[in-house]
Amino acid sequence: MANEEKPKQKLGFTIIKNDPTDGHKGFGIGSLSLENISPVIVDIEAEEARIEIGAMHARSETERGVKFTTNREDSEGGKPYWLVWVTIDFKEAGPYYAGVTACEMVVNKEKRRGYKILADHVNKMDKSLKRQIIVDEMDEKSKRILADFLQSHNPEMWERSEPKLRIDLGSESPHL
Repeated sequence: MANEEKPKQKLGFTIIKNDPTDGHKGFGIGSLSLENISPVIVDIEAEEARIEIGAMHARSETERGVKFTTNREDSEGGKPYWLVWVTIDFKEAGPYYAGVTACEMVVNKEKRRGYKILADHVNKMDKSLKRQIIVDEMDEKSKRILADFLQSHNPEMWERSEPKLRIDLGSESPHL
């Protein structure tokens, strides 16, 4: 049966493939590898989140064909998004979401204009790589979309993550 349907492949997070120190004791020891970070786009209006690897270089499907500026008025009437940098790390129990940082983005495909602050995107990527969780700028709806996505993408990684992630995304109440 040549016409058999193959199960749809789920896009996965990038997992660390090699040790950046790789046995040699020279330049770059302890440097962070970008192989363990993935960009997740939260489409607030569509109420969905998806991994868009192209966002690593500002070439995601969402960003393609759009000229970005730091002036909100240029993209007026556009759709709001969050670009979320998700860093995966490993502990004895297995992989977990170690760094999760959110950056604001507005895209107006009609005008081919968008709003984002590149320095913020770069700084938040760096903070995610440094295992920080920064989602406080996100609205409650966006936090719920992201929490649902991370949880359904890999429930075990979600459970192994620091409680701060689940608390900050509103999925768990802080223990007093």
